[in-house]
Amino acid sequence: MRLDKLLANTGFGSRKDVKALLKKKQVTLNGNVIKDSSAHVDPDTDLIKVNNTTVTYQKNIYIMMNKPPGYISSTEDVWDKTVIELLTSDLQLFKPFPVGRLDKDTEGLLLITNDGDLAHQLVSPKKKVGKTYYAKVNGEVIDKDVDYFKQGVMLRDGYKTKPADLKVLRTGEVSEIEITITEGKYHQVKRMFEAVGKKVVYLKRIRMGELLLDDSLPVGSYRELTQPELDFCLSLKN
Repeated sequence: MRLDKLLANTGFGSRKDVKALLKKKQVTLNGNVIKDSSAHVDPDTDLIKVNNTTVTYQKNIYIMMNKPPGYISSTEDVWDKTVIELLTSDLQLFKPFPVGRLDKDTEGLLLITNDGDLAHQLVSPKKKVGKTYYAKVNGEVIDKDVDYFKQGVMLRDGYKTKPADLKVLRTGEVSEIEITITEGKYHQVKRMFEAVGKKVVYLKRIRMGELLLDDSLPVGSYRELTQPELDFCLSLKN
Protein backbone atom coordinates (compact mmCIF):
# COMPACT_ATOMS: atom_id res chain seq x y z
CA MET A 1 0.00 0.00 0.00
CA ARG A 2 1.20 3.52 -0.77
CA LEU A 3 2.30 5.48 2.26
CA ASP A 4 0.16 8.52 1.44
CA LYS A 5 -2.95 6.35 1.04
CA LEU A 6 -2.35 4.62 4.35
CA LEU A 7 -1.87 7.88 6.24
CA ALA A 8 -4.89 9.47 4.58
CA ASN A 9 -7.00 6.43 5.50
CA THR A 10 -5.90 6.58 9.12
CA GLY A 11 -6.97 10.16 9.68
CA PHE A 12 -3.90 12.25 8.89
CA GLY A 13 -5.71 14.40 6.37
CA SER A 14 -5.81 14.47 2.59
CA ARG A 15 -2.93 13.26 0.46
CA LYS A 16 -1.90 16.93 0.18
CA ASP A 17 -1.79 17.15 3.99
CA VAL A 18 0.24 13.95 4.12
CA LYS A 19 2.80 15.35 1.66
CA ALA A 20 3.20 18.36 3.93
CA LEU A 21 3.91 16.07 6.89
CA LEU A 22 6.52 14.21 4.87
CA LYS A 23 8.14 17.44 3.72
CA LYS A 24 8.46 18.55 7.36
CA LYS A 25 10.21 15.25 8.20
CA GLN A 26 7.45 14.30 10.60
CA VAL A 27 7.01 10.74 9.29
CA THR A 28 9.32 7.81 9.97
CA LEU A 29 9.34 4.32 8.48
CA ASN A 30 11.03 1.69 10.62
CA GLY A 31 12.94 4.43 12.45
CA ASN A 32 14.06 6.34 9.35
CA VAL A 33 12.66 9.66 8.15
CA ILE A 34 10.83 9.20 4.87
CA LYS A 35 9.83 11.85 2.36
CA ASP A 36 8.51 9.74 -0.52
CA SER A 37 4.70 9.74 -0.41
CA SER A 38 4.52 7.03 -3.07
CA ALA A 39 6.66 4.59 -1.08
CA HIS A 40 5.01 1.20 -0.64
CA VAL A 41 4.62 -0.02 2.93
CA ASP A 42 3.23 -3.11 4.63
CA PRO A 43 0.98 -2.00 7.52
CA ASP A 44 1.26 -5.46 9.09
CA THR A 45 5.06 -5.45 9.38
CA ASP A 46 6.36 -1.89 8.95
CA LEU A 47 6.54 0.53 11.89
CA ILE A 48 5.20 3.90 10.79
CA LYS A 49 5.14 6.93 13.04
CA VAL A 50 3.88 10.49 12.65
CA ASN A 51 5.40 12.91 15.16
CA ASN A 52 6.49 9.87 17.20
CA THR A 53 2.93 8.54 17.31
CA THR A 54 2.64 4.99 15.99
CA VAL A 55 0.18 4.65 13.12
CA THR A 56 -2.30 1.82 13.57
CA TYR A 57 -3.87 0.69 10.32
CA GLN A 58 -7.34 -0.84 10.22
CA LYS A 59 -8.40 -2.28 6.88
CA ASN A 60 -12.11 -2.77 7.51
CA ILE A 61 -14.72 -1.23 9.74
CA TYR A 62 -17.96 -2.82 10.90
CA ILE A 63 -20.58 -0.46 12.28
CA MET A 64 -24.04 -1.16 13.70
CA MET A 65 -26.36 1.80 13.22
CA ASN A 66 -29.87 2.37 14.51
CA LYS A 67 -31.00 4.10 11.34
CA PRO A 68 -33.30 7.07 11.80
CA PRO A 69 -36.20 7.89 9.46
CA GLY A 70 -35.52 10.55 6.88
CA TYR A 71 -32.16 9.17 5.77
CA ILE A 72 -31.55 6.98 2.75
CA SER A 73 -29.36 3.88 2.71
CA SER A 74 -26.80 5.18 0.26
CA THR A 75 -23.31 6.67 0.20
CA GLU A 76 -24.33 9.89 -1.53
CA ASP A 77 -27.42 11.57 -2.91
CA VAL A 78 -28.24 14.92 -4.48
CA TRP A 79 -31.56 15.42 -2.71
CA ASP A 80 -31.66 13.39 0.49
CA LYS A 81 -29.49 12.95 3.54
CA THR A 82 -27.60 9.65 3.65
CA VAL A 83 -26.73 7.38 6.56
CA ILE A 84 -23.03 7.91 5.79
CA GLU A 85 -23.43 11.58 6.72
CA LEU A 86 -24.19 10.48 10.28
CA LEU A 87 -20.71 9.00 10.66
CA THR A 88 -17.73 10.96 11.94
CA SER A 89 -15.20 12.11 9.36
CA ASP A 90 -12.57 9.60 10.50
CA LEU A 91 -14.96 6.72 9.77
CA GLN A 92 -15.95 8.22 6.43
CA LEU A 93 -12.28 7.98 5.39
CA PHE A 94 -12.77 4.20 5.13
CA LYS A 95 -15.32 4.71 2.32
CA PRO A 96 -17.99 2.64 4.06
CA PHE A 97 -21.40 1.77 2.63
CA PRO A 98 -24.66 0.33 4.02
CA VAL A 99 -25.27 -3.40 3.62
CA GLY A 100 -28.70 -3.84 2.09
CA ARG A 101 -31.24 -1.07 2.04
CA LEU A 102 -33.76 0.29 4.47
CA ASP A 103 -36.43 2.58 3.03
CA LYS A 104 -36.14 6.26 3.79
CA ASP A 105 -38.93 6.11 6.37
CA THR A 106 -37.79 2.79 7.90
CA GLU A 107 -35.82 2.65 11.12
CA GLY A 108 -33.57 0.12 12.76
CA LEU A 109 -30.62 -2.17 12.27
CA LEU A 110 -28.25 -1.20 9.51
CA LEU A 111 -24.77 -2.64 9.07
CA ILE A 112 -22.23 -0.24 7.59
CA THR A 113 -18.86 -1.52 6.41
CA ASN A 114 -16.25 -1.30 3.68
CA ASP A 115 -15.98 -5.10 3.46
CA GLY A 116 -17.51 -5.83 0.07
CA ASP A 117 -17.24 -9.60 0.41
CA LEU A 118 -19.18 -9.60 3.67
CA ALA A 119 -21.84 -7.31 2.21
CA HIS A 120 -22.35 -9.73 -0.68
CA GLN A 121 -22.70 -12.71 1.66
CA LEU A 122 -25.20 -10.98 3.95
CA VAL A 123 -27.59 -10.08 1.16
CA SER A 124 -27.07 -13.18 -0.99
CA PRO A 125 -30.26 -15.29 -1.19
CA LYS A 126 -28.05 -18.40 -1.15
CA LYS A 127 -26.99 -17.66 2.44
CA LYS A 128 -30.65 -17.34 3.54
CA VAL A 129 -29.79 -14.82 6.24
CA GLY A 130 -33.06 -13.92 7.93
CA LYS A 131 -33.99 -10.27 8.31
CA THR A 132 -36.52 -9.63 11.07
CA TYR A 133 -38.73 -6.55 11.21
CA TYR A 134 -41.14 -5.14 13.76
CA ALA A 135 -44.10 -3.41 12.15
CA LYS A 136 -47.37 -1.71 12.88
CA VAL A 137 -50.03 -2.55 10.32
CA ASN A 138 -53.39 -0.93 9.66
CA GLY A 139 -55.91 -3.77 9.78
CA GLU A 140 -56.34 -7.03 11.68
CA VAL A 141 -53.55 -9.50 11.00
CA ILE A 142 -54.97 -12.98 11.55
CA ASP A 143 -53.90 -16.63 11.44
CA LYS A 144 -54.92 -16.83 7.79
CA ASP A 145 -52.27 -14.20 6.99
CA VAL A 146 -49.66 -16.14 8.97
CA ASP A 147 -50.37 -19.27 6.92
CA TYR A 148 -50.35 -17.34 3.65
CA PHE A 149 -47.02 -15.68 4.39
CA LYS A 150 -45.56 -19.08 5.28
CA GLN A 151 -46.31 -20.24 1.72
CA GLY A 152 -44.92 -17.12 0.04
CA VAL A 153 -46.98 -14.09 -0.96
CA MET A 154 -48.01 -13.27 -4.52
CA LEU A 155 -47.27 -9.56 -4.94
CA ARG A 156 -49.33 -7.35 -7.18
CA ASP A 157 -46.64 -7.35 -9.87
CA GLY A 158 -46.85 -11.15 -10.13
CA TYR A 159 -43.72 -11.99 -8.12
CA LYS A 160 -44.13 -14.68 -5.46
CA THR A 161 -41.94 -14.11 -2.43
CA LYS A 162 -40.03 -16.79 -0.61
CA PRO A 163 -41.74 -18.14 2.55
CA ALA A 164 -41.83 -15.68 5.44
CA ASP A 165 -42.25 -16.22 9.18
CA LEU A 166 -45.02 -13.92 10.43
CA LYS A 167 -45.73 -13.57 14.15
CA VAL A 168 -48.72 -11.59 15.43
CA LEU A 169 -47.83 -9.70 18.60
CA ARG A 170 -51.15 -7.86 18.83
CA THR A 171 -54.09 -7.78 16.47
CA GLY A 172 -56.70 -5.09 16.15
CA GLU A 173 -57.42 -1.95 14.18
CA VAL A 174 -53.65 -1.43 14.22
CA SER A 175 -51.83 -4.75 14.51
CA GLU A 176 -48.28 -5.26 15.74
CA ILE A 177 -46.22 -7.99 14.12
CA GLU A 178 -42.75 -9.40 13.60
CA ILE A 179 -41.82 -10.79 10.22
CA THR A 180 -38.69 -12.60 9.08
CA ILE A 181 -37.77 -12.74 5.40
CA THR A 182 -34.70 -14.10 3.62
CA GLU A 183 -34.73 -11.81 0.61
CA GLY A 184 -34.84 -8.08 0.16
CA LYS A 185 -37.02 -7.01 -2.74
CA TYR A 186 -37.93 -3.35 -3.10
CA HIS A 187 -40.38 -2.34 -0.31
CA GLN A 188 -40.95 -6.06 0.21
CA VAL A 189 -42.60 -6.09 3.63
CA LYS A 190 -44.91 -3.24 2.71
CA ARG A 191 -45.84 -4.91 -0.57
CA MET A 192 -46.52 -8.23 1.12
CA PHE A 193 -49.10 -6.63 3.39
CA GLU A 194 -50.56 -4.65 0.51
CA ALA A 195 -51.17 -8.00 -1.17
CA VAL A 196 -53.49 -8.98 1.69
CA GLY A 197 -55.24 -5.62 1.83
CA LYS A 198 -53.34 -4.09 4.73
CA LYS A 199 -50.91 -1.19 5.09
CA VAL A 200 -47.64 -0.97 7.02
CA VAL A 201 -47.56 2.33 8.90
CA TYR A 202 -44.34 1.77 10.88
CA LEU A 203 -41.38 -0.47 10.08
CA LYS A 204 -38.20 -1.21 12.01
CA ARG A 205 -35.55 -3.83 11.31
CA ILE A 206 -34.46 -5.52 14.52
CA ARG A 207 -32.30 -8.46 13.40
CA MET A 208 -30.09 -9.76 10.59
CA GLY A 209 -29.17 -13.39 11.19
CA GLU A 210 -27.55 -13.42 14.64
CA LEU A 211 -26.97 -9.66 14.54
CA LEU A 212 -29.53 -8.11 16.89
CA LEU A 213 -30.20 -4.39 17.12
CA ASP A 214 -28.70 -3.03 20.34
CA ASP A 215 -31.61 -1.67 22.40
CA SER A 216 -29.27 0.82 24.07
CA LEU A 217 -28.52 2.55 20.75
CA PRO A 218 -30.66 5.68 20.36
CA VAL A 219 -32.14 6.26 16.92
CA GLY A 220 -29.47 7.85 14.73
CA SER A 221 -26.51 6.55 16.74
CA TYR A 222 -24.05 3.76 16.02
CA ARG A 223 -21.18 1.71 17.39
CA GLU A 224 -18.60 -0.80 16.22
CA LEU A 225 -19.60 -4.46 16.31
CA THR A 226 -18.66 -6.49 19.35
CA GLN A 227 -16.36 -9.45 18.80
CA PRO A 228 -19.21 -12.06 18.89
CA GLU A 229 -21.20 -9.95 16.41
CA LEU A 230 -18.16 -9.63 14.17
CA ASP A 231 -17.49 -13.36 14.42
CA PHE A 232 -20.99 -14.08 13.12
CA CYS A 233 -20.52 -11.71 10.19
CA LEU A 234 -17.11 -13.06 9.26
CA SER A 235 -18.40 -16.66 9.48
CA LEU A 236 -20.58 -15.92 6.47
CA LYS A 237 -17.46 -15.42 4.37
CA ASN A 238 -16.27 -19.00 4.97
